[in-house]
Amino acid sequence: MSESDTQTLRQEVRTWLQDNVPSGWRDAMTGVDQESFVQLQREWFGKLSKAGYATPHWPEGWPGGGRSLAEQKVIYEEVARADAPRLIMYFVALYHAACTLMECGTEAQKEKYLPGILNGEIWCQGFSEPNAGSDLASLKTRAERRGDKYIINGQKTWSTMAQYADRCLLLARTDSSGPPQAGQTYLLLDMKSPGVTVVPINQITGDDEFAEIFFDNVEVPVEDLVGEEGQGWAVAQATLASERGLTLVELSQRMRYALPMLAETLKERGLLEDTALRRDLGKVIARVDACCALADQYLLKRISGEEKVGDASMVKLCYAQTLREYTKLGRRISGLQGQFDPDFMRGATQETGNWTLDFMNSYNWSIAGGSNEIQRNIISERVLGMPREPKTWKL
Repeated sequence: MSESDTQTLRQEVRTWLQDNVPSGWRDAMTGVDQESFVQLQREWFGKLSKAGYATPHWPEGWPGGGRSLAEQKVIYEEVARADAPRLIMYFVALYHAACTLMECGTEAQKEKYLPGILNGEIWCQGFSEPNAGSDLASLKTRAERRGDKYIINGQKTWSTMAQYADRCLLLARTDSSGPPQAGQTYLLLDMKSPGVTVVPINQITGDDEFAEIFFDNVEVPVEDLVGEEGQGWAVAQATLASERGLTLVELSQRMRYALPMLAETLKERGLLEDTALRRDLGKVIARVDACCALADQYLLKRISGEEKVGDASMVKLCYAQTLREYTKLGRRISGLQGQFDPDFMRGATQETGNWTLDFMNSYNWSIAGGSNEIQRNIISERVLGMPREPKTWKL
């Protein structure tokens, strides 16, 4: 992609965003209920999808698809620059579900489910369990084959927006006789099926974006098996890999463009002459710049085919730690004026300017998408060649 082509695309996307990002959406999403947020997400997805900017990572032949990684990078950078709402409700559908189906699904599954995703179907992820989070291999939800159906029993937790989901990417156990990973099976589950119960989880912020899912003799047709029975672990790795790369580029850029909020808070509090705070602000700015540079470097490696094991883990770990320091400083600068406001903003991820809320939410990223400890293990074992941590499997 030439420099001229890059600039042309950048200007095209920037102009479209200027005309289409909902005006005053941050104010409109402050102090509202979850239903209002859901409506904003549906409307914003509709605009992005129609313009082809919701699916630039999809293959050629699909609306907006066929974009190179370099082109995708431009689009996500401009979305971050425009402070557009993130498609939080549609992330699993657009990335996890779509990318998994494209890589591992049958043609019949692609024809059945991908058009629905484009039309706004919401998907959730059924991986984590109360006793199987980072240690996903320990999951216990059962899938028993009976004729042309699987019967599902068990529980999942920390499933984002499951209470609004149409379908679920489900990882369940079909065999307990061998190694834990070998007995897992990957299924596509209709959330309207009899026996599915969704219970929202009330968070410390008062929000309920996560939920528990209970399965009581839920039937899943065999044709909704992805890959081979017992090979779900490999399919799940394809799912998890889809949230790396461009997602981290966008999130890092969003943090960079939100930095002026820190400086504005410092100014509003009359603390511009506080040497210690100014020094710490400089440190955070440097860390954010470094995080953006690391994310860009990782994407360049992907474009050139030089990506190595552990590269994505380094970016994920850097982002989680930098976000924590960024929001922690905002909370410190705001002082008593930064106490938690129950009329918080929805849809801005961790950059709302409500510093106590942002600080609490920053802890999500030390767990979501693979905990910091897991990322360190990957880096130490697969990059640095250090001894593996001993494990004992218990089913």
